[in-house]
This record gives sequence, C-alpha cells and structure tokens, in this order.
Amino acid sequence: MPTTIETQFLTPSPAGAPATVEQFGGLTQTTVTPAPAQFLMAGAAFDHVYGPEERAAISARVPISNLLITPEDYRDTSETWPDVEIVFASWGMPVMDKAFFRRFPKVKVVFYAAGTVRGFVTDLMWRRKIRLTNAAAANAVSVAEFTHAQILLALKQAWQQSRYIREHGKFPPMRTLPGTYQTTVGLISLGLIGRLVAERLQQSDLKVIAYDPLFSPEEAAQLGVKLVSLEEIFANSDVVSCHAPVLKETEKMIQGRHFESMKPDATFINTARGIVVNEKEMIEALQKRPDVHAMLDVTEPLPPVEGSPLYTLDNVTLTPHIAGSLGLECRRMGRSMVEELDRYLAGMPLRYEIDKQRFQFMA
Repeated sequence: MPTTIETQFLTPSPAGAPATVEQFGGLTQTTVTPAPAQFLMAGAAFDHVYGPEERAAISARVPISNLLITPEDYRDTSETWPDVEIVFASWGMPVMDKAFFRRFPKVKVVFYAAGTVRGFVTDLMWRRKIRLTNAAAANAVSVAEFTHAQILLALKQAWQQSRYIREHGKFPPMRTLPGTYQTTVGLISLGLIGRLVAERLQQSDLKVIAYDPLFSPEEAAQLGVKLVSLEEIFANSDVVSCHAPVLKETEKMIQGRHFESMKPDATFINTARGIVVNEKEMIEALQKRPDVHAMLDVTEPLPPVEGSPLYTLDNVTLTPHIAGSLGLECRRMGRSMVEELDRYLAGMPLRYEIDKQRFQFMA
C-alpha cells in the first residue's frame, strides 16, 4: 500500500502536568512535562507551513510564543532565549553554531518542517546531543505525486506533442508512442521519494527497474522493482526518473554517455538535484539526440545561467523547482511535526528522527 502521512494527533497532557506512564497502541509511553518552545524560520515559511490548525495544536501542547523569530530578527538583535527547549523550524533556520547555543542554551530538540537539514546542522549540535526530526517524508509525498504524473505524461510524450502543436498550429503526425502498458520505468535511488514513486507505479502495467547500491534485492522485490546497474537503467528504460541524494559519490554521476545510450524517444526526469548530472555533457548529448527528452525541475545552478541552451532546446522542458511542497501542501509538513511533537511529549520514539549516522547519507 502507498505510504501515508498520519493525520491523527495524540492527546497530550496539559502544559506543566507531571510525567505519567500510559499505554498507546501497545507501546509504553512516558508523558513528559512540556517545555517552552519557539518558532524559528523565515516569515514566508511560517505562513506556508504552520497554518491556524497547526499553530493551535502546538499551542495546546507546549508553552509557545506566537511571535516568530525570523532570520532577520536573529541576525539583527542580540536577544537570547534562555528557557527555550523546543524549536519549531523550517526554511531559514540559522546554523546551530556556538553563537546559536549562546542564545538558545537549553535547546534539546528541533522539529524541522522541511526537507534537507544540511544548511544548519553542525558537529557541535551532535556533540550537544540535540535531537532532530524533519518533514522530509511529508515533502516526499508531493515530489512523488509530481513525479508520478510526469512519468505518465512522458510515456504519452505529452510535452513534445504540446510543443509541436504550439509551434506548427496543427496536430503532429500519428506515430507510435511508448504508452503505459509493459513499458519500462527506471528509478535512480530508492530513498523516501523513490520508494513512493515505485509504489504508485504499481498501479499501472509497467516494468519498474531501479539503481540503488544501498538497497537489497529482497527489499526491491517487495516494491515490485528489479535492481540493475546505472548503465542498464538508461539503456533499457522508456523513462528514467532521478531521485539521487547529493553525496560526494553522486555529484555529476549521470554523464553524457548515459543520455546517448537511451532508447529512442526516451525521457529523463530530474526532481532531485541538478548537481547529480554533468550538465555540460547532458546538453551535448541532448543536442545529438533530439528524440530524447529531458524534463528538468532542477538544474545546476538553479535557475540555469542566462543564455543556457536548456532554455531553448526543443527536447528540454523546464519547470521552476515545483516538485516539492507548495501552497497548502506545505501544511502537511507542519502537521507531521505536530505528530512528532506528540511522540516526543509521550516519551515515544520519533518516527523521523535523524542521528549523525543517518545524516551522512541524507540529501
């Protein structure tokens, strides 16, 4: 079954209540006394991520100031917050360096309602044993939905046909298209997003193959996916969808030769990060192979530099990094952090907690 994000909140103890031990879902849970909390993020993120429902839920659980600390506030004042133990953050979270801990000396846990945490995590944070959880799983739902839609459109060559109609003022000649029956979709990486995409693709009569050196064949088989090499992904897929994290090993991992080896009329989709592709070689390959289509939601840099061929190549479709959570989709991330708060207050394991070891393999 497709992965879902929980929507039911646990019932917390009132602020200031003593610790108690209860049973929830067969697990023993210790309810801890709620500690002071604070919102810390960019103003735009606050409005998008923590709506009225999420703010009310947090306020009902912990003592929290409804005054937001933005990156500008943090930078322009010398104020300290000596009692805050819980931080609710999102985009715009300051780096957790020595200066941060001088101003937030009692922080114990950060609930980060967004994806990557690499912009603010430090070794000092790990040494201080700060707990961290994020909403990457909630954001992954939006990316997977977008990717699934793009894969189906690519198998029908919807973008190419739409471009032809706009440029020629008539429908294109009839031709054989890959379609969505017994064609092959290749996934690069079976992380949070890749797994969700694989689950959604099981609804169609498609063959799904994947490249992920950290995934076992047994796990892949449970997803209905066959593991193959990166070279086989590009040579055998009608659509290749990239979900690789940015690691030293993945930078410019996808090269021109991979695009040159693609099947006739195949499509490459990238909703991960532009840096995992050697962009110069990709452009050269796409110029040689006008039948191959690239649907790019990310580039390196983002957006592409002025004058980049990516703006004008007929076999490239650009979207402005919209695969992730937008609009009301962002509330899903805020809600997932409220659910994590419930677990924290109940003394239960955090579902999406990040430790130092896990951090090493995250995007």
